[in-house]
Amino acid sequence: MEGSLLSPAPPITRKTFCIAGILVTVFGLEELSQSARRIACLWLLHPRLQTQECMGPLAAACLDHWNHHEQSQEIGLVAVTFDQRNHGTREVDPLSNEAWRSGNKQHAQDMFSIYHGTSADTSLLMTYLSSYIFPCSNREIVSNLVLGVSLGGHAAWHCLFHDPRVSTAIVVIGCPDYISLMSDRARLSKLPSWTKSSPPGVHFLGSPDFPAELLKAVGTHDPAAMLLGKPDRPVRQMIEGLPSVTEQANLIPLLKRTVEGKRILNLSGADDKLVPYKCGQAFVEYLKSAIAPGSWFSGGLYLEDLQFDGVGHQMSPAMVQQAFRFVADTLQKAEAATAPGASKI
Repeated sequence: MEGSLLSPAPPITRKTFCIAGILVTVFGLEELSQSARRIACLWLLHPRLQTQECMGPLAAACLDHWNHHEQSQEIGLVAVTFDQRNHGTREVDPLSNEAWRSGNKQHAQDMFSIYHGTSADTSLLMTYLSSYIFPCSNREIVSNLVLGVSLGGHAAWHCLFHDPRVSTAIVVIGCPDYISLMSDRARLSKLPSWTKSSPPGVHFLGSPDFPAELLKAVGTHDPAAMLLGKPDRPVRQMIEGLPSVTEQANLIPLLKRTVEGKRILNLSGADDKLVPYKCGQAFVEYLKSAIAPGSWFSGGLYLEDLQFDGVGHQMSPAMVQQAFRFVADTLQKAEAATAPGASKI
């Protein structure tokens, strides 16, 4: 993906802060109304090989959309961008951002650790942001939404599952199942660890291309492997039929801890070859099945899963509009939840 995700963008003010050694750009502070005391924060996570600058137009357009929404707003909205690890102002080694086909033999380790780090950075910045942008404590951040694209979309899944302060994730061409994604990429890249076995790929996991210690990290932090508990087995093999009563007893507390009451919008290109929808499909369908009316998890998780015909690995204009719609819907619900006498989300 090249260039900005949306242009031209409406004029929105921006201010840069250095927080925990990370250059953080906050959009929309000056556009907040004087009466807005409750604030929502939209964290925008950029794609691989890009920088936070490419998210600027998206930030401006989304804020403009909310600020001119037809209904009155009791919650103000700001947007935040920062460079992911080893990107932009934080770049240390350009090769580490590349894929196997571009000569990076440690692609699997590099990509997962980078966006796992982005999730950790988002949580860290979430802790300190308010003290920088509202030092007089006259405003309160009551809701955190994460919108990630590609690499940022992978990170958005992590943010949702690992930080209780994140109420909403808008995932654009991202994947919640790292093993499925990288197995597909290893197959397409014709790695020897994939091709030189019978059947192909049987020894890929645990090979130097996907080391055993990486597999352990994935099992701990990746949504699909974390939820299903078997990172060395394909997700689809894990989800045939409903989980047993014993499995439900283990899964329900985990889902309550990670995603209860949260909202997900998953946007995928039907023609995406780099991050194919099929790689995350089994896990997304598993979540859909769990939260279906009368099914085994009633934790208030809301999930929309949209594919866009004719769209490859990009954030299309239709995806942008769906993202804006979802942000507005979420903030309207947050307004009701944070009204006097109501509990916060």
